[in-house]
Amino acid sequence: MKIIVQNKKARHDYAILETLEAGIALRGTEVKSLREGRANLRDTHAIIQRGEVVLRGLHITPYSHTSDRNLDPLRDRKLLINRAEIRKLVGKVNEKGMTLVALKLYFNDRGIAKVELGLAKGKKTHDKRDSIAERDARRDMDRALKRDR
Repeated sequence: MKIIVQNKKARHDYAILETLEAGIALRGTEVKSLREGRANLRDTHAIIQRGEVVLRGLHITPYSHTSDRNLDPLRDRKLLINRAEIRKLVGKVNEKGMTLVALKLYFNDRGIAKVELGLAKGKKTHDKRDSIAERDARRDMDRALKRDR
């Protein structure tokens, strides 16, 4: 698995309850651009409209060696998820405060572009402080273990 880009801020801003892998419907030049690592997941989320899951806010920079530069880099992209999973997601997303956030964009072992979505609930400020304190404590433990070796 080759990771193209990760959304580290999402794990800070949201409490991730579940994760889901989905394929993305892309154009050929977008795939080439992703292979160059030219994408941004900041503020990327998925919505469910008309029975389909759509990824919004994914910025894929146009491929530099093509004449097809008229693609909108922020266009909505359809996610490839089967209907049973979409029905489950509809129920979960309709709960108060739940959203689908893009966590990671990567190529799987067969070279197919995938996105990892997280069913997330927004964190309050004090929850974010707890996450930071937990991360700092883990870092201090790792340092102490490394020093003792």
